[in-house]
Amino acid sequence: MATEDPFVQEEDDVESQPAPGEALSEDQVRLALRRVKDPEIGLNIVDLGLIYEVSVDGADVTVDMSLTSPGCPAGPQILHEAEEQVRTLPGVGGVNVNLIWSPPWTPDRIEPRVRAYLGF
Repeated sequence: MATEDPFVQEEDDVESQPAPGEALSEDQVRLALRRVKDPEIGLNIVDLGLIYEVSVDGADVTVDMSLTSPGCPAGPQILHEAEEQVRTLPGVGGVNVNLIWSPPWTPDRIEPRVRAYLGF
């Protein structure tokens, strides 16, 4: 049964998997990262604006991301899960997830439709 909630992501999102022989793309990495949720907020880290940059160099993936605050107690869990989700993509070699604080995360980075849903 299809859900009406625009923020629920299917676990087996076919679009996030590259076809055999197809090069890995930044969009596929972002789709995989959508499976990672901030456990305190319950929304995925892409829609929250925590993913600043994704770069793919052959089979190697680098993700620059932040957290909602430097003291986020779920930070280590979120970073670990982000790396694990990227590693699920076929053809991925090295994965480097960088935690960055500049520019600092603000609610302005939240996806506009999610901001509206949250009442921002």
